[in-house]
Amino acid sequence: MKYLIVSDIHGCLPALEKVLQFYQNNHFDMLVILGDILNYGPRNGLPEGLNPKGIAERLNGMAAETVAIRGNCDSEVDQMLLDFPILSDYTLIADNGKRLFLTHGHVYNEEKRPQNGYDVFFYGHTHLWKLEKTENGIICNTGSVTFPKGGNPPTFAGYENGKITLYHLNGEILKEMQIE
Repeated sequence: MKYLIVSDIHGCLPALEKVLQFYQNNHFDMLVILGDILNYGPRNGLPEGLNPKGIAERLNGMAAETVAIRGNCDSEVDQMLLDFPILSDYTLIADNGKRLFLTHGHVYNEEKRPQNGYDVFFYGHTHLWKLEKTENGIICNTGSVTFPKGGNPPTFAGYENGKITLYHLNGEILKEMQIE
């Protein structure tokens, strides 16, 4: 399977539309959202194109091919607008013998990683992209498509056949890594 993994949309419909256009143009099979989908969050400013209802409508049309994780800005009210579950703190996907641990980052993160075994630890939350190998597997922070921090560009990730690719929102490849 080919996965597009995105985090921290924060209600910005124009950013989501760019991600979904990339998803369709590059023939991904599944959309994985690592939380903070509809709500912009009280510590952030208002994003350009804030449209939580529009995001819900757009994503509900893709419910059968979407897996989502709860972010710190997601709530039961958000779940009421969406046709796919979003309230899990993590999920584990097994793909061709590789284990992908998926979380937002506010419960499980680099300092508090689960011990159940995985090949790649995917998270968001910090809005700072990262892709690096560690002695406990690969860590990938997908960054944020709406509110990147630390001078970083807006980013998301892809995963296929053991290869993780980090993308700029414009589609440019920023970094790639293969699971060994």
